[in-house]
Amino acid sequence: MEADFWQTRWANNQIGFHEGKTNSFLATYFDRLALAPGARVFVPLCGKTRDISWLLARGFKVAGAELSPLAVEQLFAELGVTPTITAAGPLVRHSGPAIDIFQGDIFQLTGQMLGPVDAIYDRAALVALPAPMRSSYTRHLMDITGTAPQLLITFTYDQSAVDGPPFSVTPEEIRTHYAAAYNVDQLAGVPLPGGLKGKYDATENTWLLRTPAAAHPDRSGPGRDA
Repeated sequence: MEADFWQTRWANNQIGFHEGKTNSFLATYFDRLALAPGARVFVPLCGKTRDISWLLARGFKVAGAELSPLAVEQLFAELGVTPTITAAGPLVRHSGPAIDIFQGDIFQLTGQMLGPVDAIYDRAALVALPAPMRSSYTRHLMDITGTAPQLLITFTYDQSAVDGPPFSVTPEEIRTHYAAAYNVDQLAGVPLPGGLKGKYDATENTWLLRTPAAAHPDRSGPGRDA
């Protein structure tokens, strides 16, 4: 999607994609990442998600990337934090206790700017992007995070009935993007309550993506999240 599309959505408060509470799959399955206390979690295209507050409350550090300055402003306001704002190349870094949000184009975020992360939580990023962008996004995400393990949440539905975002991403596509680098395990696939946009049947899917070494530390030595 063009940057103007998302800027307009935030400016007009057209943010139906924003959940007003912690995502239930995050709460149920996050422990499957087996992260150490204080681990740093990257949340791409984070908006002002309440999931960040959930992660911080459990002692994790959070890094995020978000295009909209309004979303970043609202995120910190809801956290009750006044961020320190600095330049990070072409992006703007908003920092507070245990949190760094990079405002700008995620494709301009480098691994050096981001710094080390122990895991990725992707609830609304992959599904926000049209098919032509998803290959570039998944490659970039693995590059800047060193193929950190992921908890990934996606949707599947009849794309001919309604267009995204959020877009339908099939299990086959997930494996096309990620199976060369990760063990790809589907943890859940359940009907979306109320349907997509309140009208269309959809399934919400949860995936655990771990590199073979991280998934089998007893065979390959400690993983990055051991």
